Amino acid sequence: MAERSGMLDLVGLRALVDAGTVDTVVVAMTDMQGRLVGKRCSARFFLDEVAEHATEACNYLLGVDVEMATVGGYEITSWERGYGDFVLRPDFATLRLLPWQPGTALVLADVEWLDGAPVPVSPRQVLRAQLDRLAERGLEAFVGTELEFMVFEDSFESAWDNGYRGLTPANRYNVDYSILGGTRVEPLLRDIRTAMDGAGMYVESAKGECFPGQHEIAFRYGPALSSCDDHTIYKTGAKDIAAAHGNSLTFMAKYDEREGNSCHIHISLRERSGGPVFASGDGMSPLMEHFLAGQLAGLRDLTYFFAPNINSYKRYAPGSFAPTAVAWGTDNRTCALRVVGHGPSLRVENRVPGGDANPYLAVAALIAAGLHGIENELPLEPELAGNAYTADKPSVPATLQEAADALAHSEIARTAFGADVVAHYLNAARVELAAFGSAVTDWERTRGFERF
Repeated sequence: MAERSGMLDLVGLRALVDAGTVDTVVVAMTDMQGRLVGKRCSARFFLDEVAEHATEACNYLLGVDVEMATVGGYEITSWERGYGDFVLRPDFATLRLLPWQPGTALVLADVEWLDGAPVPVSPRQVLRAQLDRLAERGLEAFVGTELEFMVFEDSFESAWDNGYRGLTPANRYNVDYSILGGTRVEPLLRDIRTAMDGAGMYVESAKGECFPGQHEIAFRYGPALSSCDDHTIYKTGAKDIAAAHGNSLTFMAKYDEREGNSCHIHISLRERSGGPVFASGDGMSPLMEHFLAGQLAGLRDLTYFFAPNINSYKRYAPGSFAPTAVAWGTDNRTCALRVVGHGPSLRVENRVPGGDANPYLAVAALIAAGLHGIENELPLEPELAGNAYTADKPSVPATLQEAADALAHSEIARTAFGADVVAHYLNAARVELAAFGSAVTDWERTRGFERF
């Protein structure tokens, strides 16, 4: 077995299968929306066939909307192309037990074409490409994500049946940092924490947040790819565990008019040998200054990868702890970019992503912007001291349309990701915009049914 609790290698998995402890292996990829999709394999079949030869899935998994509806405009998959298969190639570094699913292990997969070539628009491959660019410079990225969610006493099924209206939050008031408020939900939170620990993750802490029933479980930072893997598994597992408790929870960016769910992302770079490169004496190294300048230069261009849905943009409100200004500051939570930590722990926190962000795409965007700053040796503007909400600074895009327009005209994005990746995700933005544009909302009915 591998070093982290819950992690497996093939020898350890075979021993568990032979002992009758594991009978199922989930083989999953991450789709454009950041969800795990794939198939459950008999553990014996996985060991006999899939481990060596991989498995296949319909390539429409990277060409559908959030409802799994087939939509047009994608180069890699369509009715004209016949919706063929691609390959899910297990990455055995991700093989682990799923404590919340009896007798089950999970392995994440990289997505390949039938000839073995990577599918470049797959979120995990988008991130891998940026990590490869860092590696060419002898660097690697370390990441920690802070992901908030809201817990409701209603089951997922009853929430659906009631149109997600009138739900009862697990806490009735603001429980930010409240031990009492956390205790109210501790049976669920504890099950999530211990299950994630048993699935190979290093849990740091749990705390209450501002919205009634809102909480956050933090995990220790790690290499960028494995941190994004853990993030994605955690989102699925937390929902599974909440459902087993008769609860529901959501990571959506903005559930109602109050505080939304954030996903602050902390990032730092190291030499491949392990040494930190952001700190220099008591301050930032020139490399970190260029990296941070790149974040500022690329933030508007790449906001789509931090905020991929119509709902994402409802978070960005003055005084909400969600950023509106493209600015940086030292330990300043009003800025989009917050520099925090000291010495080897010095890092950048990007506060733009919401709980609905796809972590692979968001981290890939952070690296792409940072490399733009490093490669062009961009100078870093002075930090903002004070309230960024009232500062005369460029603004974070306020709508999905504005973010899509910025991405469409971005040379930073095309240089980093390639035209094919940019076109693929621009189409995803257009699909989301069209779906919202054709919908009639409760707000419209309430406002206009009688009075118009």
